[in-house]
Amino acid sequence: MDWLIYGANGYTGKLTAREAVRRGLRPILAGRNEVQIRSLADELDLEYRVFGLDDAFAALESIDGLKLVLHCAGPFSVTSEPMIVACLHAGVHYLDITGEISVFARAHSFDSEARRADVVLLPGAGFDVVPSDCLAASLVQNLPAATRLQLAFEAGGGPSPGTAKTSVEGLGNGGCIRQDGKLRKVPLAWKTRTVPFAHAERTAVTIPWGDVYTAFISTGVPDIEVYMAIPPSTISGLKRLRWIQPLLGLGFIQSLLKNRVDKKVRGPSAETRQSSDAQLWGEAACSDGRSLQATMTTPNGYDLTVNASLGITEFLLNNDVEGGYYTPSLLMGAGFASSLPGVTFNLKS
Repeated sequence: MDWLIYGANGYTGKLTAREAVRRGLRPILAGRNEVQIRSLADELDLEYRVFGLDDAFAALESIDGLKLVLHCAGPFSVTSEPMIVACLHAGVHYLDITGEISVFARAHSFDSEARRADVVLLPGAGFDVVPSDCLAASLVQNLPAATRLQLAFEAGGGPSPGTAKTSVEGLGNGGCIRQDGKLRKVPLAWKTRTVPFAHAERTAVTIPWGDVYTAFISTGVPDIEVYMAIPPSTISGLKRLRWIQPLLGLGFIQSLLKNRVDKKVRGPSAETRQSSDAQLWGEAACSDGRSLQATMTTPNGYDLTVNASLGITEFLLNNDVEGGYYTPSLLMGAGFASSLPGVTFNLKS
């Protein structure tokens, strides 16, 4: 069945396209930059298409007749909705690799339309948020009365340009948690805590990670916080940014910071990815004091993204699934992340 990788010329898109071919898959490659898309298509002997997402009719025409689109072209705050709308009109399943709370929320708002169109919408099919979503779902399966979730991760190897630009966009928005089932804005670096990862304890700080949205959909737990392990000096810097946070969202500041990303960030090399991993931890707790913890170790986040997104892609290409909005664990099961290459999971009683 025909399917398409949009943004195939980006850092993660290239990794995904090459691994897809290694698996014997034949995706159509697509994006806005014809020179780069054509070059990769020639390298991999694949069909390609060139279109932007500012023209809804061009996007719809380019994906018509396909089974699935794997969307890898951020920033998803800008690019996700046009592709989702095109997929709904064309009857094409939609996956992306976003980690942005606003994107999950907007995709979820199309649930009714997706059900009527029999289209699967699954944002967050990569490191954001497959392993953490599956970890959260596993915890709550084993502690169904849980009312609070804390999740944390430490990712090595450095970011891709797209991830770095998404982080820049997030600076002006501050932090976010879920409290009593509702999203609540909080300051940057709102809380810190020590996290007992499988390999070592680390200091971590709250961040507005996608699980603040998705873990509630997957588990129904009303109180959720997500932490990222970073050096104490960086945490101090984030707290100082609170004073200028409104300025960080201004257009010219965003452009300045993103230009710096373009000049300095290239994404981790193959050697760096191979030598770095990611650590995850989670705790579910009940109002009566009972709690349960779990840890997970995965390959580098970009390698995990490739394997997770292609695993979900192959599942949807080979199975009939009712349309609607899904999280990774709701579609693939809580054990999906643990089934991926190089992932280990440990539930602590």
